[in-house]
Amino acid sequence: MSWTRGLPTALAVSVLLSAAAAGCAAGEAHGRGESASPVGKLLDATDETGRRYREVAQRGAPEVDVVVAPDAAGGWDVRLRLHHFRLSPTGTGPTAATGRGVAYLYVDGALVTRLRTPGHHLADRLVPHGTHHVTARLYADDGTVWAVKGRPVESTADITASGGGPEPGGGPEPGAGPATGRATAGPDGDTATVTVTAGSPGPG
Repeated sequence: MSWTRGLPTALAVSVLLSAAAAGCAAGEAHGRGESASPVGKLLDATDETGRRYREVAQRGAPEVDVVVAPDAAGGWDVRLRLHHFRLSPTGTGPTAATGRGVAYLYVDGALVTRLRTPGHHLADRLVPHGTHHVTARLYADDGTVWAVKGRPVESTADITASGGGPEPGGGPEPGAGPATGRATAGPDGDTATVTVTAGSPGPG
């Protein structure tokens, strides 16, 4: 009789131990910066600083277009056009969530800032005379890079600033593809040819 009464107690202790072990495992995963409920698939590929790619299906994947225009007051205005993606506010926890995160802004491959709003102003000193590449790349809140088909979700605008008049043939060459360009008045009377190319992975 005593053995029969002790069985429910033993089972209860076993259940509690199992739940505690599961809780410890989840806590360890969170401490390593991994999501308790993984989003997408972590790839071995990384960005320039070793941050791993987090691949998601192309359908409904985050998208970004970057548009750069000269500011009449000096410098350059950068604007992000986001699709299936929201920029996370300051203080968001380091956990990957579908369609959420931050945008890293690069000029010629060098990180300028991390964006939590779609607009940013580039100072003249960051874009001196010549041709430069302005890139916006999307990251999850845990620091991984959103990717589709093994490629990071990003967009690059090529801008060329010169100190003289309009450059001959400043627009994109015929048959250059989906890129669009325009000649506009740049800071301090310069002329800038701005070519915006959507770098997010496409179909195929």
